Amino acid sequence: MRASQKVTDRIKRLREELNYHNIRYYTFDDPEIPDSEYDRLFRELQDLEAQYPELVTTDSPTQRIGSSPLESFSEIEHGVPMLSLANAMNEDEFRSFARRVSELTGVKDIEFAAEPKLDGLAVSIRYEDGKLVQAATRGDGNTGEDITQNVRTIHTVPLRLTGKGIPPILEVRGEVFISSAGFEELNKKMISNGGKTFANPRNAAAGSLRQLDPKITAERPLEMICYGIGVVNGAKLPAFYSEIIDWLQGLGIRISPERAVLNGLDQCTAYYRDIAERRESLPYEIDGVVYKVNSIAMQEELGFISRAPRWAIAYKFPAQEVMTVLLAVEFQVGRTGAITPVARLEPVAVGGVIVSNATLHNMDEIRRLGVRIGDTVIIRRAGDVIPKVVRVIVSRRPDKTKVIRTPSRCPVCKSELQKEEGLSILRCSGGLYCEAQRKEAIKHFAARKAMNIEGLGDKLIGQMVDVGLVNNPADLYSLTQSKLSDLDRMGDKSAANIIEALQKSKQTTLQKFIYALGIREVGEATALSLATHFGTLDAIIKADEESLLEVPDIGPVVAKNIVTFFRQKHNMDVIDSLINKEVRWAEQTIALSNTRLKGLTFVITGTLSALSRDEAREALQSLGARVAGSVSARTSYLVAGDKPGSKKDKAEKLGVSILDEKQFMKVLEN
Repeated sequence: MRASQKVTDRIKRLREELNYHNIRYYTFDDPEIPDSEYDRLFRELQDLEAQYPELVTTDSPTQRIGSSPLESFSEIEHGVPMLSLANAMNEDEFRSFARRVSELTGVKDIEFAAEPKLDGLAVSIRYEDGKLVQAATRGDGNTGEDITQNVRTIHTVPLRLTGKGIPPILEVRGEVFISSAGFEELNKKMISNGGKTFANPRNAAAGSLRQLDPKITAERPLEMICYGIGVVNGAKLPAFYSEIIDWLQGLGIRISPERAVLNGLDQCTAYYRDIAERRESLPYEIDGVVYKVNSIAMQEELGFISRAPRWAIAYKFPAQEVMTVLLAVEFQVGRTGAITPVARLEPVAVGGVIVSNATLHNMDEIRRLGVRIGDTVIIRRAGDVIPKVVRVIVSRRPDKTKVIRTPSRCPVCKSELQKEEGLSILRCSGGLYCEAQRKEAIKHFAARKAMNIEGLGDKLIGQMVDVGLVNNPADLYSLTQSKLSDLDRMGDKSAANIIEALQKSKQTTLQKFIYALGIREVGEATALSLATHFGTLDAIIKADEESLLEVPDIGPVVAKNIVTFFRQKHNMDVIDSLINKEVRWAEQTIALSNTRLKGLTFVITGTLSALSRDEAREALQSLGARVAGSVSARTSYLVAGDKPGSKKDKAEKLGVSILDEKQFMKVLEN
């Protein structure tokens, strides 16, 4: 059948597009599209060329691997070509591969060697008399780039082989990659140095391995796992692939710890499912499983097609990176008030599920990506982790896109948003009122160190909020025994105990009340400082940032948080309601004579007989002292009760004064 002009033009266009993306991927380590999109285009070209074989040309992407090496590296010709692998995208395609192998060999149940398919960069390393002399990238399969000096910096690559039977010449093939933990640390380092972060571990590995300066490569956490051989002279190789890999391990070469030998389709599919289930727990990223006919004699019998061996296949996992369009951005409020931008996407299949939402983390990330509404983006999903936008394909940006603006008000309660200096996160300041923060605000309010409402646990608070019984902390004091008794698993006795605890909690201290409000960065010590300095709640509410900065231990960030909190009408309404419901405390400024321990730092360790740890801490704070959790050179005194532990040892080493309980009680009494 003769091809139409439309088909001819489509083939030409596909080749141009694939060649372009090959250059972006292999030459510049900067792919514009995810692997799944490349695979789709490649498959379309393969199908058209199979249908119209007269249109196949020697320069088609289906007839070669990758692209030409960079001019900045010298070239190395591979003694044995470094071929790519055919892909199976689902179980049917894998079974078709296995059936073809059986038909060609006449063997029903083929024995396969299997291992995870690492997502990195393929390399060939040449050893002569056991010494590493040369390393090259895959390149176009026949010629690669000389990366010898860079590979020498990889700790998992032996510079000299060990063991017995080292051949005069041995080329090993493997994958250079960066582990998940190494990738995370590398990006943190790039950010701290003001550099550009990598989109994924594969890009990081490729970019690191192909640095012109080996010193830069040496600073990157590269690793290698071997999966095969090239030229071998002076050694009689085993008859099975799995035995060759074991032989390499005996020479000191790293191989996959997940490798297996499998017999027949059932074992192969079971192995695939097992690796897929454990994928997220592996220390490195993989994108499938590689199966190779284990018998070397069968491999030679099966031979090769133009770009891949007939005896091996990569059974790919569902794509974890795909391309879609960003339709809108919504801002969500977390339970602690953090504002997170969420991308609304054109639904797309990724990692085996349909995804229509992805996180954008924060406004700094939006600016870093340069993303706009209407852009074509790449999203990434790993296991059960929330999908995220990792890249914008600027070349596909339409004429009209919309810039994403930073919100100034909470999308839920319309309170002001705060951004702490040096941090990326925006937070809602309506903590007592905001619907998104209700449960956390009430849990904090009822906690032992706050209002100390006994019996009011997390589950009960969650249930009361869910049924609409409580919307803010003040609503707690409107509860009745009958209302509580109607809740699941709540008996009359338990309900009566909670009502009694609520009544008891109404008598508190100004310090605890301020702490219970949940003002950001206002902990117990800061609440005490505020109560001590101002004496009354009204004075604290009216204080401006300049006045607050006069309080010990309060800096500009905390002062701004306090002013912003009390400026919100919603928060003041809740406070007024609490006072109207007879929540009371003694409002009096602590006398100056009672701050005689001001400027001293105490640490408490061990068990005291006369006081609890909390009572001892409050007693010290009431006298102006600071109570820390750990011993340092700035510690004034360590209070050591029974069984003091390592803190006492550290205090002795640092020369810190140590008080036993009797001496400590005298300090408080005096």
